[in-house]
Parts: sequence; structure tokens; C-alpha cells
Amino acid sequence: MATLQGFTIPQTQTAAVVPAIGADLEIRPSHPVKQAKDLKPGECLVHISHTGVCHTDLHAKQGDWPVKPMNPLIGGHEGVGIIVAIGDNTPNSPVKLGDRVGIKWMADSCLNCEFCRRGFEMNCPNVKLSGYTVDGTFSEYVVSYTNHVTPIPKELDSAGAASILCAGVTTYKGLKVSNTKVGDWVALPGAGGGLGHLAVQYAKAAGLKVLAIDTGAAKEKMVKELGADAWVDFKTSKDIVADIKAATDGLGPHAALVTAAHKSGYTQAIQYLREGGTLVCVGMPDAEMGANPFWTVFKSIRIQGSYVGTRQDAVEALDIAAAGHVKVIFEQKELKDLKDVYEDLEAGKIAGRIVLEVSKE
Repeated sequence: MATLQGFTIPQTQTAAVVPAIGADLEIRPSHPVKQAKDLKPGECLVHISHTGVCHTDLHAKQGDWPVKPMNPLIGGHEGVGIIVAIGDNTPNSPVKLGDRVGIKWMADSCLNCEFCRRGFEMNCPNVKLSGYTVDGTFSEYVVSYTNHVTPIPKELDSAGAASILCAGVTTYKGLKVSNTKVGDWVALPGAGGGLGHLAVQYAKAAGLKVLAIDTGAAKEKMVKELGADAWVDFKTSKDIVADIKAATDGLGPHAALVTAAHKSGYTQAIQYLREGGTLVCVGMPDAEMGANPFWTVFKSIRIQGSYVGTRQDAVEALDIAAAGHVKVIFEQKELKDLKDVYEDLEAGKIAGRIVLEVSKE
């Protein structure tokens, strides 16, 4: 078995555990750590320094999605850390001991089925999901998979890289499938949120014109500083569809990337999109979309679901951030604060992202 030289893997660790669906989170100070000798071929043990917190983690705790999580569960899927052990007989590992890597929502896939071969790794029938169907990054150590962990560019600090692994790659991939080109308009409902503020930056890096849709002076200031070309406040607007069209040459945006987790973000998009436009679905309310078939057909609208991203999408999203085009706005807390963070997420009190420091680098 291969263990990082000079590193001793402890028997126990601090981990944030959801014991059962809907149960309160427990911070357990003596949760067992899988030892190097117990790692299977292709598995690696990562010593986590930082992890982002995502809205999905709240769904995993509450078990309110149609696809149910495992329990008990350690959540989290935006983790950055160092590989401290690799399972025996791991063939052709693309990563090595001591590498700083990221752990994403998609923990592992078979790489050989039709979906994996076609670049839909996240739709693999045997996919493993970090912090959902396998234990995730709200712990000091996590077992992950050598084929799927993502090397972190040296230009990025670990705390800043964490949210790129989910919020970043998700919005970047959504823009990739939005059928837009340089100079096109993209509408971003929820632009001031954790995903939205990264979507603004990835869109600008791609040469797009950004219409930010959100509410409140603080979010307006933030998205404009990040490069948004136009702003519509959905709370103060008397006619949001008319205001969006007015801000985008009178015709509407060429695409809308909906990151908001409310169905109204989808219903309105069909109304304001430019003819021939694309609605990219990223936010996941378990609800009817409300897309009117008459207007969808008559306006030649394309509706595109976009679900996280592939290993390659993650590398590209990190490279764009490493080049200085994207910066995560986040507040740093500690693992013990996770209960409070969940409460704030439920209350909708969090702007930007939360990153937890799990252990000192």
C-alpha cells in the first residue's frame, strides 16, 4: 500500500454526520478513518483542508429530492485536500501521493458505458455521488477515486478553489451548452447567488453580455462589479419580461441560465427569451417547469438540462479561474459551524458561498 512519506493516518477524525434522513446534523469527534491497507484499487484517501457548502447538501440532509441519499451520511462535495494514500494495485493512476486535488459531486463513474464514452459521465448508471451516495467532504479524511479527483492548479488557493468544483463547473458547463457566441446576451436569474455570481464571471470570460436578475442593492453592486452589463431587480420591477427585453436590444437575451431553485425562473424565461434562444436548466426545483409549448415552438426555443460537468469541464473551469478570470466570493467558517450554515441556507440568508476550513494546510 502507498502512503505519503512521513504522514501518519489517524484512526479517528472529526466528521459532520447526518444519522438519518431529516435528522439533525451531528459533529462527531471520533469518526473512524479508512486506513491505507483497506483502500481498494483505484481508491485514494484525501486529507481535506477546505470544503464548500452547497444547497444540494441541504437536500441531502433533508432527503427531499426524488433520488434519495444514503444514510448515515457525511455530506459535502466541494472538497480540496492532499492525497495521503492510494489503494494497492491501482493501475495507471493519473494522480500521485502528495498531489492537491479536488473532490466533486461526481465521485466516480465506470468510464466504459455508453454515457461515459459519450461525455455524459454524470449520467453513468453506476455513478457515485460525493456526499449523497458515498461519504463526502465534511470530514477530515475522505475516500475518493484516482480517476475522478481533479488536480488543483498551483495558482489557486484551496479555499478559493473549493466552490469552483461544483458551483463553478456547473455554471461553466451550463454556458458551454447555451448555444451562445461572443457578444450574445445571457440572462442570469439568481445572479447574486452562489452559482449566479460565478456564472456572471464565466459568461464575461466567454465574451458574453450579461443581464443579471436578482434583488437588493448589495447584490446589484456585486454583480456590476463582477462585470454584469445590465441589471433587473425582480422585486421592484413592475413588468419583468418587458424590462428584460428592454435591457437586451428590445428582443430578449439569446440564452437564459437559470440557477434559481424556484420554478418562476423557468416560466418567465420562455416569455422573455429571444426567438431561437436557449433555456439552460441548472436550478432543480422538483416542480413543473411551466414552459408553454405554443410559445416554445412558435419562438423556436431550445430547452437544455445541464447537470454538473465532466472531468474535462472541471479542468477547464479551474484553468479559467487560475488565469484570473473568475474569483469565488465566499465567507470562511469552520466545520463545527455547519449546523448554523444549514439554518442560514434554509432561511435564504447566504449571499455568495460558504467555505469551511476543515484542517490546517
